[in-house]
Amino acid sequence: MATTGVSSSVTSGLDVNALVSQLMTVEQQPLAKLDKQEASYQAKLSAFGSIKGAVASFQSTMRTLSNASSFRTVTATASDTSVLSATALTSALPGSYSVEVSSLAQSQKLVAAGQSGVGTAIGTGATTTLSFDFGTITGTLTDGKYEAGATFSTAGGGVKTVTIDSSNNSLQGMRDAINAAGIGVTASIINDGSASPYRLVLSSDNMGAANSMKISATGDATVSALLANDPTAGALGQNLSESVSALNAEMKVNGIAISKASNTVSDVISGVTLNLAKLTTTPVTLTVAQDTAATAKAVNDFVTSYNELSKTLTDLSSYDAATKKGATLQGDATIRNLQAKLRNMLNTTGTGALTSLSQIGVTFQRDGSLAVDSSKLNSVMQSNFDDIAGLFAATGKASDSLVTYNASGTSTKPGSYALNITQLATQGNETGTAAPNLTIDATNDTLVMNINGINTTITLASQTYASALELASELQSKLNSATELSAAGISVSASLDAGKISVTSNSYGATSSVVATSGNGLSNIFGTAISTTGVDVAGTINGVNATGSGQTLIAADSEALGLSVLINGGALGARGTVSYTQGYAYTLNNFATSVLASDGSLSSSTDEINTSIKSLAARRTALQHRLIGIEARYRAQFTALDQMLASMNNTSTYLTQQLDAMSSSNA
Repeated sequence: MATTGVSSSVTSGLDVNALVSQLMTVEQQPLAKLDKQEASYQAKLSAFGSIKGAVASFQSTMRTLSNASSFRTVTATASDTSVLSATALTSALPGSYSVEVSSLAQSQKLVAAGQSGVGTAIGTGATTTLSFDFGTITGTLTDGKYEAGATFSTAGGGVKTVTIDSSNNSLQGMRDAINAAGIGVTASIINDGSASPYRLVLSSDNMGAANSMKISATGDATVSALLANDPTAGALGQNLSESVSALNAEMKVNGIAISKASNTVSDVISGVTLNLAKLTTTPVTLTVAQDTAATAKAVNDFVTSYNELSKTLTDLSSYDAATKKGATLQGDATIRNLQAKLRNMLNTTGTGALTSLSQIGVTFQRDGSLAVDSSKLNSVMQSNFDDIAGLFAATGKASDSLVTYNASGTSTKPGSYALNITQLATQGNETGTAAPNLTIDATNDTLVMNINGINTTITLASQTYASALELASELQSKLNSATELSAAGISVSASLDAGKISVTSNSYGATSSVVATSGNGLSNIFGTAISTTGVDVAGTINGVNATGSGQTLIAADSEALGLSVLINGGALGARGTVSYTQGYAYTLNNFATSVLASDGSLSSSTDEINTSIKSLAARRTALQHRLIGIEARYRAQFTALDQMLASMNNTSTYLTQQLDAMSSSNA
C-alpha cells in the first residue's frame, strides 16, 4: 500500500514512514490470504473448464454412437472395381451377386454442319422456334443418320422450346440461348480444323435410350436447315448427325437381364447402389457383407471416449501419494457424483438381446478404465451382429417380420409394447370399366391425370399395341417419366385387372390417389373409371389408439409416446410386440447433455465459485478502504509523537542551557 508523507517544521528524527510501513505490512496480511483464496478459486474454474471440454467431447462421440447405423454398416465390394463400384445402406442384406455389364448408359450427341465463324449471322434473323422433344428412337443408324422406317416414341415429358432471332442467330448466340433455356440440353462449339470448322454440338443432359432428341424448327429457313432433326423423316429431314447414340445400361444380375437409363443403379439390389464404369468380359462378383471392422471401431470409440473422460475426472480430483499433493478438485462433490453416475450407468443392464457390455468383451479394469477383448467382440459379431447396435443406440425390434421399427420420440421409454392392427394402409387406384382400344393415334393419345394431388398431362406413343398389357406398360412409363410427378417423388404401377387397365399409386395412405380427369384418351383407356383413394394404417400400440400416416403407425401412449413403426402388410389383429431399448451411448449422451445444460451440475458448481470470487472482491474492497483509514491513523499518531518528542527535546535543550548559564554566573 502506498504511504503518504506528513511534513512538520520540527522533528525528532523519528522515521515515521518506516514505522508505518512495517505496521501496514502486518495489517495487509488478510489481503494476501484473500489473493491466495481467489487463486484457488480461479484454479478450480480452470479445472471445471477442462472438465466441460472433456464432457463435450464425450457427448459428441456418444451422440454419434446413439445412431444404430454406426454399428450396422454394410459394405458392397466388387471383385473388379474397374468395372463397377457399389455402396450399401444398412438395410442391405448380406449376399453374393454375379454382375455382367454389356452396355453403359450414355447421352445422345448431335452435331451440326460446320460454319465459317462463331459470330457470323445465320439466316435473316427472323424469329425461329426450336422445339425439343425427348423419347426413344428405333431404327438403323448409318453415317450419323437414321434410315427410312425409323420411329420416335416420345417419353411424354413435354416439348421444350428455344427462340432464335436477330439477337442470337449466330452459332455462339444459339449455343448461349440453348444453354440459358435450361431444357435438358447442353450446347457447345468445337473446331474440327476444316474450311468451315465451327460446329454446334447438342448433348442431352440425361442418359438413357428414352432421352434421344427430336428437334423441330419453325421460322427462318436457314436456321431450320441447320438444326431441324426428325429421325423419322429420312436423310433429308435429319440436318444433324448423331455422333453418340442414347443408350441404356444393359446388364445381368444373377443371370437376370436388366436395362437402366443411368450408370448409377439403386433399384436392382435392395439397399445397394451400383456405379457402372466399364463393360465386363467375365462376370464380376459383388459381395454385400456386414462391416465388422466399422462395428469394432465404433465399440472401441466408445471405450476410448469413456476412458478419456474418466482420466480427466481422475486427474483433476485425485491425491498423489508420491508428491503428497491433492489435485485442484480433490474431494469435490460434483466430480465424485459424476464419476459415480458414469460407472453406475455402465453397470446397469439393458433390455435387448444383449444386456451388458461384458457380453461383447468390454469390461472394467483395476484402474477404473474400460478395455475391449477383441476376440470376444469378434465372436459376438459373427453370431449376433445386428443386436450389438441395441446395446449402444436407441433402437427397436418387432417380433412380426412384416413390422419394421422406424424411430422413437424424446418421451419414448424402453419397453416391449403390444401391437394390434385394425386397418391396413392401402394405395390410391383407378381401374377402367372396359378393355382399351389398342390402336392409339392423335384422336386418343392424351391423358390428364392427378396422382396424389399433382396434375400431369401425358401423350401416349401412337401405334397399335400388341396387347393391353403393352399399352398399360406405355402408360406407366409415361406417367413415371412426367416431370411434375418425378419432381414430387411420385410414381405409379400400371397393370391389368380382368383385361382392364388399372393404375395404382406407389404411395400409401389418405394422400394416395389416382384420378384420370380429362384428355382425348380418357374413355379409351379407362371407360368410366372407378377411382379409390387410399387409407392410412390404424391400430393400437400398448393398448392405446395410435396415429396412422400411410403405412406408419405412431404411438400416442405416455410410455410408448413417439414410437413409430412401419406396417408392411399382414393380417389384422394382434401383431406381436415392438421392443424399444435405449443403449449405453444413448443414455450417456442424454446424461452428458444434462450435465452441460445451463442448469446442470457443472454450471451450478462454476456459478458457486464465481459467486465466491465476487464475495472475495467485495471483501477486498472493504478491507482496502479500512487499511487506508488505519494507515492514516498510524501516520497521524507517529507524526504527533515525533512532534512531541521534538518539543521535549527542545525543552530539554533549553533547560540545559539555562542550568549551564546559572552555573557560570555563580562561579
